[in-house]
Amino acid sequence: MVTMSASAPEAVPVSVVAELEGTLLREACTFPYYMLVAFEASGLFRFAALLALWPVLQLIDLLLPGRRLAARCAAFVATAGVPRAELEAVARAVLPKFMADDVDPAAWAAFGACKGRRVVVARDMPRVMVEWFAREHLGADHVVGSELEYSRLRRCTGLVKGGGDDDVTQRVRALFADGERPDLGLGRSEMARSSFLPFCKEQLQPPFSVDYDMAMQPKCAPFRPVIFHDGRLVRRPTALMSLAILFWIPLGVLLAFVRITLGLVLPIQALPYIAPFVGGAVITRGHPPPPTTAKDGSPSGVLFVCTHRTLMDPVALAFVLGRRVAAVTYSLSRLSELLSPIPTVRLTRDRETDAARMLAELARGDVAVCPEGTTCREPFLLRFSALFAELSDRIVPVATNYRVGLFHPTTARGWKAMDPIFFFMNPRPVYEVTFLNQLPAEATCAAGKSAVDVANYVQRILAATLGFECTTLTRRDKYRVLAGNDGIVGVKPAAAAAAATKPGWQRRVKEVLGFLLH
Repeated sequence: MVTMSASAPEAVPVSVVAELEGTLLREACTFPYYMLVAFEASGLFRFAALLALWPVLQLIDLLLPGRRLAARCAAFVATAGVPRAELEAVARAVLPKFMADDVDPAAWAAFGACKGRRVVVARDMPRVMVEWFAREHLGADHVVGSELEYSRLRRCTGLVKGGGDDDVTQRVRALFADGERPDLGLGRSEMARSSFLPFCKEQLQPPFSVDYDMAMQPKCAPFRPVIFHDGRLVRRPTALMSLAILFWIPLGVLLAFVRITLGLVLPIQALPYIAPFVGGAVITRGHPPPPTTAKDGSPSGVLFVCTHRTLMDPVALAFVLGRRVAAVTYSLSRLSELLSPIPTVRLTRDRETDAARMLAELARGDVAVCPEGTTCREPFLLRFSALFAELSDRIVPVATNYRVGLFHPTTARGWKAMDPIFFFMNPRPVYEVTFLNQLPAEATCAAGKSAVDVANYVQRILAATLGFECTTLTRRDKYRVLAGNDGIVGVKPAAAAAAATKPGWQRRVKEVLGFLLH
């Protein structure tokens, strides 16, 4: 519905104030976002508790519409006692992906066309939950919303202050001083109609009508995509999906135990025949190269250069080849190393040392390396490290990808040892392994190509095979977004270093768990 006049002015709106829930985001219900906070910041118990409260929240919304009491109750259950840093990390690493998937293209066309001041108003979520997404991906200059309260120990009390109609009105008006008014207002709720929309020169309410000719607006670029995101849940945790997840987890844990046990006990040649009976599948394309033999002491193995989707990439490769393949790793947990069905070679980030280790392993047989240095869930390839191109001219690019239904098998913030368990907890995990042709001699360093050129070429052909986009992003970029560090193993953040000075059995237990699981 359009509340402005039918004849749209030719002037392009410069400033805009837009409501987030139900306008910029198609879905007005915020319950799934609180479920994500409960699961990722606290765990399964709080996740189940909030789900049990869902009928009560629906009843409150029915009896007391417009007061947003249900959202405040959900915020209390999801955040009470959660450390502020953990809540901010979830808002930065987990929520943006789900919000980006729900952006209304028509609303973004109107919002993104405004090149001046952009203000986002959050109605039912505290500002901390939406600010990162609004600023980093929607390009908002200001975010107006309610605020969570924190204790002196920097833990959330669960109480929410502000966010009422009068508060929103005052804060929006304060952003436009000296009689200035926003050119465009986007909103749908009663709160928007009674607070900031009357203050705007023009008003739009969803569903957006063609009466407001978007063609008259300058074409805006797509909002900034979410390349890096964390969290274990694949699907938006609506009430029904959350219930399905809770019922599946016990069965998923049992299924993961059976799958992992079979992978460790049975010879790798037998696994392709067993996998269909336990719900797994590996799809192979291309022609795997045959085993090679050494000549004059030269490396006898093939160097498989893989895209890095999960820690299972080298395992899936060995599964398809049916022979020994050593995996080059950096931040693999000690427990994952112990359970790995294939040999692993731990890197040190020292170029000479790492090159020597990889050459020694190539002399024994095939080696799988993932030059991106870390996983990426979205259809993007990170920058390839060029070290592999200097070590061998027998290079076979391998495009790997995976499909899961419930749980992500990667994490930057959590326990990496749980990655294979979450992968095998999915009802039907599927891996795709595509072999490309071995690089011709003229495309390797043997023909005088630089290692960087070879690495970039391999990145491009793998991206083309998967339909992905090449980037220059690195492991450091990912970990700065998701974990607030550079992703260097063995470097403790200041808070962890301070906590390590405290004596007691708790510190020693954390040290052991950190050694095994991270």
